[in-house]
Amino acid sequence: MEHPENNEEYKGLVVNKGIEQPSSVNPYFKKRPRQKKPELSVSEFVEGIVKGNITILSQAVTLVESVKPEHQAIAQEVIEKCLPYSGDSVRIGISGVPGAGKSTSIDVFGLHVLERGGKLAVLAIDPSSERSKGSILGDKTRMEQLSVHPASFIRPSPSAGSLGGVARKTRETIILCEAAGFDKIFVETVGVGQSETAVHSMVDFFLLIQLAGTGDELQGIKRGIMEMADGIVINKADGSNIEKAQLAATQFRNALHLFPLPDSGWTPQVLTYSGFYNIGVKEIWDMVYEYLDFVKKSGYFQHRRNEQSKYWMYESINEQLRDSFYNNEKIGSLLEEKEEQVLRGNLTSFVAAKKLLDTYFEELKK
Repeated sequence: MEHPENNEEYKGLVVNKGIEQPSSVNPYFKKRPRQKKPELSVSEFVEGIVKGNITILSQAVTLVESVKPEHQAIAQEVIEKCLPYSGDSVRIGISGVPGAGKSTSIDVFGLHVLERGGKLAVLAIDPSSERSKGSILGDKTRMEQLSVHPASFIRPSPSAGSLGGVARKTRETIILCEAAGFDKIFVETVGVGQSETAVHSMVDFFLLIQLAGTGDELQGIKRGIMEMADGIVINKADGSNIEKAQLAATQFRNALHLFPLPDSGWTPQVLTYSGFYNIGVKEIWDMVYEYLDFVKKSGYFQHRRNEQSKYWMYESINEQLRDSFYNNEKIGSLLEEKEEQVLRGNLTSFVAAKKLLDTYFEELKK
């Protein structure tokens, strides 16, 4: 394109023609056809997992998390064949409000338990955005030392708006990790509420991380989460915050006396520590191992695992029934119609639900 500045009306102004820029792509480069990765068979998955192959384990976890029916079919077969190799780990649930320092604590806790030998898997449930449906999955970046440790495996999973669904997938991931030789499993979750109930139903010890000096120290009691905790720890007990942390610990101990003794017969302990400065971490893990010895001697350890297996059987039934209902073609066509009738006030929510269920059961009889 000719420069307008070279026109005669612009006296004494000349713009030289530019040189043609060379291509940014190497002229000798030949694009190779993209080869599709060969899909592994069920036996190859199982063999790789049992040998401790992290790449194959990660691929298997991806299959477990997939919503595609064909992926789910393979995943369930892999899980079934891995079951005989699972069950020999210690499963620890770690929870607490956002900002309590869970990721920093897990980094320190993980290094501490790995000093005893063995392998550690960290399964972090990351909440998904209700708007964008996306998750940051950034827990690994905050576990700087564990993420590069050769004996650790960190896997963040998005909740994708379904706590029950992700919890079931996390439980199945635990089986795969145990089959891969991980004898210590941490399950981390964010927030206080329903997600804790799900995590509590798949771990041997539930550790609740709290903070001091954030207002009402006993706020956690109202949410019922303290009844699930086998141990409560107050983080950031360092510097000028030590006294506040000790005061909070005393208040939590007093509050725990208001609850009936748990089924395990164990009285939950309250300890203070600093994850950042690695103070009091040994005492926390002495408590965890003391608890595990206590429940193994009493037989409660195996009883709790049996109860958890039964719980997840019923959860799986509920989930599959729900999926079967919503994937039914007749129901799919009727749902919008009944929804409209409810919104217009022609039907109550309960009557609409009953009509849809009656239609579903009629369809099953055909």
